[in-house]
Amino acid sequence: MAAAAAWAQTPSERESVCAQVPAITRQLTEISGLRLKHPVPCHFISKDEVNRFLKKRIKEAASPEEIRAEELTLKKFGLVPADYDLAKNTIDLLTEQAAAFYDFDRKKLFITETTPFETQEPVLAHELSHALADQNFDLARYTRQGRKSDDGSTARLAVMEGQATWLMSEYLARRNGTSLKDNREMANAMSGMTDSSGGQYPVFENAPLYLRETLVFPYTKGMLFQQAVFERDGQSSFAEVFRKAPVSTQQILHPERYFSGAQPTDPHLPDPHLGHGYKALIGGSLGELEHGIMLRQYAGQKTADKLAPHWRGCNFELRENKKAGRAVLLYVVEWDSADAAQGYFDAYRELLQKKWKKMEISSRGPDSVTGSGDDGRFELRRNGALVTSVEGLEP
Repeated sequence: MAAAAAWAQTPSERESVCAQVPAITRQLTEISGLRLKHPVPCHFISKDEVNRFLKKRIKEAASPEEIRAEELTLKKFGLVPADYDLAKNTIDLLTEQAAAFYDFDRKKLFITETTPFETQEPVLAHELSHALADQNFDLARYTRQGRKSDDGSTARLAVMEGQATWLMSEYLARRNGTSLKDNREMANAMSGMTDSSGGQYPVFENAPLYLRETLVFPYTKGMLFQQAVFERDGQSSFAEVFRKAPVSTQQILHPERYFSGAQPTDPHLPDPHLGHGYKALIGGSLGELEHGIMLRQYAGQKTADKLAPHWRGCNFELRENKKAGRAVLLYVVEWDSADAAQGYFDAYRELLQKKWKKMEISSRGPDSVTGSGDDGRFELRRNGALVTSVEGLEP
């Protein structure tokens, strides 16, 4: 019914929504101390137009080969099903979720025509927060600078969405005569409001856990990160998180690691001495966020909560032999102690068994397991605080 009411809005009613932009922006500049350098254009857009925009943006951001490599990586780690179409489902998911967006290439704000009237003001506050950040710190450049690390890129996204969610929440709180300042309980409550879709979003609810968690993370945990930096630095925190970007999702989840400047380690990948014909397809890192999701999916929330915070660094690489139709996953993760690594070694051994339809053990020891799974031979090992896995080797 709310969606139908939104569709029924007249052009003059839409103009009245966009007419709120200057007043909301003034409030946001007062809260954040960020300066508005020029007005932000406001437009309405249909869901079909959102869908076309997302398709165009994905084509601009990644080649079909890069998307295939990312999809294959997620499948190798068991984070999405083997028959999952990542590009199509991501577009469907984001189209369903879109209430509004700020396009930092065109410097314009767009509201979807199906956004209910009662949510349009907070949506405007969120997107105008992005516009303010963009005018002061150039969001396109900020995101590009984080592409050297997958985990670091996710952390930067959490800065952007977390700050916008915090400013939106503070804007609403002040309207009701209160504030998030020195009120972590309120911040926790307001960040949790996006945790559940309440049956409104079937594409989201049927998506793999990995996609659901990584979609929500920048808003929920990013907002709590902004709250922590605000409690320490006050108004200067809104600039601080852009000038000194967090380098890992661990710093977002544990702001004290951001304050102390704790850096992820860079462990060496295992070398299985692959034969001729293998070329690097994609490489990167999984952070505490992704390891927490994997553990939650295959070992349960209790194990994830116990082990994931002990993450210290990770690297992975896919090497592909197209002629042989084979891709080999090289993976290493470092933990803060041998005990934590042993716990993850045991959990990952069970994870392998659960993510594959079949698994045969060739040898098993306290620090090593070898055998074969759905896509070939594997070698899982622990050496001190390091756990390594090679998966997809030829028989």
